[in-house]
Amino acid sequence: MERAFSRQKAVLDHLRPSSSTYSSESSPSASPIVAGDRAPYQRTSVFGGDVVIVAAYRTPICKSERGGFKDTFAEDLLSPVLKALIEKTNLNPNEVGDIVVGTVLGPENLRAREGRMAASYAGFPETVPVRTVNRQCSSGLQAVADVAAAIRAGFYDIGIGAGLESMTTNPVAWEGSFSPKLHINIKARHCLLPLGITSEVAAGRFGVSRKEHDQTAVESHKRAAIATASGKFKDEIVPVPTKIVDPNGETKSVIISIDDGIRPNATLFDLEKLNPVFKQDGCTTDGNSSQVSDGAAAVLLMKRSVANQKGLPILGVLRAFATVSVDPGMRGVGPAIAIPTAVKVAGLGLNDIDLFEINEAFASQFVCCLNKLKLDPEKINVNGGAIALGHPLGATGARCTATLLHEMKRRGSDCRFGVVAMSAGNARGAAAVFERGDFC
Repeated sequence: MERAFSRQKAVLDHLRPSSSTYSSESSPSASPIVAGDRAPYQRTSVFGGDVVIVAAYRTPICKSERGGFKDTFAEDLLSPVLKALIEKTNLNPNEVGDIVVGTVLGPENLRAREGRMAASYAGFPETVPVRTVNRQCSSGLQAVADVAAAIRAGFYDIGIGAGLESMTTNPVAWEGSFSPKLHINIKARHCLLPLGITSEVAAGRFGVSRKEHDQTAVESHKRAAIATASGKFKDEIVPVPTKIVDPNGETKSVIISIDDGIRPNATLFDLEKLNPVFKQDGCTTDGNSSQVSDGAAAVLLMKRSVANQKGLPILGVLRAFATVSVDPGMRGVGPAIAIPTAVKVAGLGLNDIDLFEINEAFASQFVCCLNKLKLDPEKINVNGGAIALGHPLGATGARCTATLLHEMKRRGSDCRFGVVAMSAGNARGAAAVFERGDFC
């Protein structure tokens, strides 16, 4: 290994110009592999130009229509996490090149306005632009990836990838129509299949039993309850001051600081009593599906050289991102394709990944992905997933990123690489690979 690194260093020395005007930041550098480390992973990149995450926060996730945020405006969900990014890092908000907000259900023009309002409430000047992005359930992760790509391209040095969804304000609904060509194109017709039906299709095709569905849900609630009780979420959650209107019409001020969809006492016996929702003899129930939720999250990214100049601790490094598309009739299994794709782009293998945050849209599809990739359950959603925490569509990708990076930080040297992944509407999947920030 030492000889191999010496050869690599010699090649890099030949490639490096001799001119003294060539900055060390733009020169290629190699990451040596120490004894006991993963030998296949040798990174040759512009070290100072790495895109790093210096902060990542989320609101609590609350049940839509009846939870803590049922009377909270969308912009009032997003502004606290945006504000936390600049307050906790002492960052000058004028330096932010762009804020990209993942969102799914809100009308695009309206949500763009709400995003701009949230930035104003959080203390960002009018010179900082805001835009939205919609890649269905992976929108929050896509926002992070978009900002990372812009930083890597040199468009700006600092940006924010965020996610927002108020499913109370904007429930899932569709009243439009489609081209009659649907009748002659089966793949196009499959795009209209309800997600719950594709959950049942996946369960049937891959042999996921009703018991496996419910066991997955019980484990999700159990892990989330333990994480909450032990204070694991405190580093990532930003308490949100808001108001709640009670059934009598009276308004009271509250501060929401914990997720309210977790059922600590959920049991297999209780879940077995629930009836299937989408198919008479099916396995998908309200209890083993992700919760409809309200919430927001935000991730602060910048060039490593900028973070170093500012003396900011580095939470993580984005190493790879991938999106894929699968058969529209099998929506939900996208992560099984996206994860290996992103991991390969990062120059790694699945065995190199220490921790996974995979969105639990439906237990059936979550189990399918785990089985197909032969992943160790002890590495996946160690603090619970969307079945327990909730799934505010546009925010989930950014929420998972925050949860993953804070858990990786807690685990220290035992955890170098992590993956965030989820399925997305219209038969897609997305995944990103992160390296723990203090490793390099």
